[in-house]
This record gives sequence, C-alpha cells and structure tokens, in this order.
Amino acid sequence: MRGELLIIAGIAMIFIGFLLVFIGTLMAATGGEAEVEGGGVIMIGPIPIVFGTQRGATLAMILAIILMLLWIFMALLSRRV
Repeated sequence: MRGELLIIAGIAMIFIGFLLVFIGTLMAATGGEAEVEGGGVIMIGPIPIVFGTQRGATLAMILAIILMLLWIFMALLSRRV
C-alpha cells in the first residue's frame, strides 16, 4: 500500500508540473506581464549538473550536492549489508 501511494503521489506531481507549465505558457501568450527565467538540475549518477538564469540556481546547486552526498552514502551503506 505504501508503494502505491508513492507512485500516485509521483504521478500527481508530474501532472501538476505540466499544468503549471501550461498555465504559464497561456499567461505569456495572452500578453500578460511575464518574466521568463529557467533552470534545472540534471543528475547523472551521483554527479549534479546545475544550470539556470535565476538566483534559484544556487539553491538548486546546494540541493543537488545534498542529493549527491545522500546517493553516495546510500550506495556505501548498501555495500555493508
């Protein structure tokens, strides 16, 4: 049951993300004042690649480093078992 709940939550988050992108696109297309900024994090194994045009890229970099360290810790922990 717990796994099914996580799958449903993940799918819901993906749909919410698509919905937010769609709404943002509609707002920009209708002439509303919209400032376009973007960024993201790509995790290739434990190595984070951070890019962006906003201040949030620094936060994304910090979170990516934390994820990288967590990934390494979990990999080392799984070898002990």
